[in-house]
Amino acid sequence: MPVSIRKLTSRIGAVVEGVDLTASPDPSTITTLRQALNEHKALVFDQANLDNPGQERVAGWFGELTTAHPNVPAADGTTNVLAVDSETSKANEWHTDVTFVVNPPQVTTLRSVVVPPHGGETLIANAAAAYRDLPEPLRALADSLRVVHTNQYDYARPSAATAARQEYDRVFVSTPYEAEHPVVRVHPLTGERGLFIGGFARRITGLSSSDSADLLRVLQSYVTRPENILRWTWSPNQLLIFDNRITQHYGVDNYDDHPRRLNRVTVAGEVPAGVDGRPSVQLVGDASHYTGVLEAAA
Repeated sequence: MPVSIRKLTSRIGAVVEGVDLTASPDPSTITTLRQALNEHKALVFDQANLDNPGQERVAGWFGELTTAHPNVPAADGTTNVLAVDSETSKANEWHTDVTFVVNPPQVTTLRSVVVPPHGGETLIANAAAAYRDLPEPLRALADSLRVVHTNQYDYARPSAATAARQEYDRVFVSTPYEAEHPVVRVHPLTGERGLFIGGFARRITGLSSSDSADLLRVLQSYVTRPENILRWTWSPNQLLIFDNRITQHYGVDNYDDHPRRLNRVTVAGEVPAGVDGRPSVQLVGDASHYTGVLEAAA
């Protein structure tokens, strides 16, 4: 069966068929998937038939894996799998994964392990489309800005924490990290510009905290416009792959107290660069135990 790529919306998302994720891929299949990810930003696979090692293997098609998280332990005795589990955390916030390190993951994979009977969708937003939507004066301003991201603001913090969630929060912030990134990141493979902000972005370099919050709110409003968003409703045994360099995502807390678990594996990324070519820098913390730096585009 040939590989089939079917768009889900005009701006983001596609369903991939004709790829056996349990088999060793040929190079042309990996090339097709990378090209599809570059174009659609998020790819969905039904009937993935993967366990943790299988998910790690498929994520490895895109590059070297990170460990599970800089602070949070890996799941089930693995090295690379993070449990995104409603018992310990609910990421009810727009974010890009692990942007508080100097080279955040290039690719995130999520596999459905426990699906609630209703709700629990994952929203994914196209940050390149958001940048293109900006009026020219805002684009020019954004091109010139840098922003500090930190894990000391926890995107997963619930409003009424259980003991398990309080412990997760404590571990999440136990070692502080800060990285300064360009507000507009140039994608290393496509050359697209995208807004590189989200829930870990706390202050714009050179601006006061109140001015930073106001400007980030305006820029973020373009990312989360409905036309830029894929709203994915999970079924069992699915795999979702998205380009973490040029998207944001949001796990919707609308499933009451039902359990929900996705297993996450991420792929090491490059140090971001802005429109002026200036790279990101680590300000606080050393995440070398979490990720190597991708030296060249995959």
